[in-house]
Amino acid sequence: MIKTDVLVIGSGISGLSYAIKISEQLPDTKIIIVTKANEDESNTKYAQGGLAVVTDFSKDNFQKHIDDTLRAGDYVNNPDIVKMVVEEAPHRFNEIVEWGAKFDQEKGRYALGREGGHTENRIVHHKDITGFEIERALLETVNNSPNIEMLAHHYVIDLITQHHVPGKELDKGNINCYGAYILDEKHKKIKKITSKITLVATGGAGHVYKNTTNPIIATGDGIAFVHRAQGKVSNMQYYQFHPTAMYSKRDGMLFLISEAVRGDGAKLRTKNGKPFMYKYDAREELASRDIVARAIDNELKISGDDYVGLDCKEMDREKFIHHFPNIYQKCLDEGIDPFKELIPVVPACHYLMGGIDIDKDGQSSIKNLFAVGECTNSGLHGANRLASNSLLEGLVFGHNAAIKTVELLKENQFNFDDLKAVPEWNEEGMKIMDEMVLVTYLRKQLQEMMSDLVGIVRSNARLDLAKKKQREIYEAVTELYNYSILSPQLSELRNLVNVSYLIIKHSLQMKENKGAFYNKDLATKPLVINE
Repeated sequence: MIKTDVLVIGSGISGLSYAIKISEQLPDTKIIIVTKANEDESNTKYAQGGLAVVTDFSKDNFQKHIDDTLRAGDYVNNPDIVKMVVEEAPHRFNEIVEWGAKFDQEKGRYALGREGGHTENRIVHHKDITGFEIERALLETVNNSPNIEMLAHHYVIDLITQHHVPGKELDKGNINCYGAYILDEKHKKIKKITSKITLVATGGAGHVYKNTTNPIIATGDGIAFVHRAQGKVSNMQYYQFHPTAMYSKRDGMLFLISEAVRGDGAKLRTKNGKPFMYKYDAREELASRDIVARAIDNELKISGDDYVGLDCKEMDREKFIHHFPNIYQKCLDEGIDPFKELIPVVPACHYLMGGIDIDKDGQSSIKNLFAVGECTNSGLHGANRLASNSLLEGLVFGHNAAIKTVELLKENQFNFDDLKAVPEWNEEGMKIMDEMVLVTYLRKQLQEMMSDLVGIVRSNARLDLAKKKQREIYEAVTELYNYSILSPQLSELRNLVNVSYLIIKHSLQMKENKGAFYNKDLATKPLVINE
């Protein structure tokens, strides 16, 4: 058994910034960060574009950033939350600069990029690996904090709530979180970690689909275990597909071609070189992601091609190589010269706007359980995330959650009797699964079903079929779970099944198309506006 004051689940921008804040304010507080892979593996690490923040007040202002965010989110956003995040942005940005994160500059000022949906240049970046640079700076700060302990390769199985405490009934209106049961992969042992406060910062769920820009760890774990603990989860129908992932014949994580490339002038073409974005939106390549992704999806359905092309041939070569060195290198590695030929691109599952319901302080519907980042529905993104608002969300809500956590820790009004009474994990009667092929098979079945039936464009018939297929997979996975000693692979599959259920359920409840959600049976205007 392990006891801690604060348990942080996840090591991206949200979890790390939250832990640093508490550590600085309460140096005697014990903080444990658990992460299921290496400490630096997170969605943050792969964020290429940058951080949206108003820094040049001579051309830009908060209201413009607020308006762009609301427009991208199809006005499903919470306006108060959008205002709070945008206005807090410069303060939170200055903090990570103080923690050592470096951003590109030109003539002594921040170099500002622009991405789809933004009306001004306001994206601060570190070349095309901004997330990687932020992660580096935050990890360095965490590793220099004596009261923070990082446990890598520790996989959360389930949250601990009252229903684990002997003799306690679960009151859905008053659920308490007491920590989590966590699988130590190295020692093959499930540990009980009890905590006064728990933060879920587990990122997205991209691997519920066949193709995604997300790292292999993005399996919706936090959303799934909060859902199983009866916490409130909403807006799971809103899944953003990034229009331009580099095409590959291999399923899994695809390399992202940042939206900033289109922001700098790249054009979309069919495989045989014809422009097509003019048919879908007056903004063409700079339309919001949902519009561009649906346009590409439609062109591929018409042509039968596997991909479209991104045309960079007219762009400034030196500027491109300086701004996008990793994208340029990846093209060369794949045998593509972006200044002579089209980069083959396809839409891929990218960012989840829905998730665990939280308030402005990151508090979930479960007492003493906070959540921050992509695993949440904070109200910031609405029906579609504006490019480069996600790193910002992690910083602002990480800050707010830390302030509230410090307040609760100082009050120290926790249920210590329940914390002491939590039992150890019981594996009695379970056996080691001797055929992992069952897990692999079911995971592939789930991903194929979600990609084919619950993808960029949905329909009533496809969603009804998806509901039936999901139920079959759920029953097969539940049977495996009930008799097997747990492995990360089986737990991830269980979580992906929960996430797929929520996406399908929330999609079926929709009465109109909004933002990233598009059901052709609900469409009131044609997809193609300008033949």
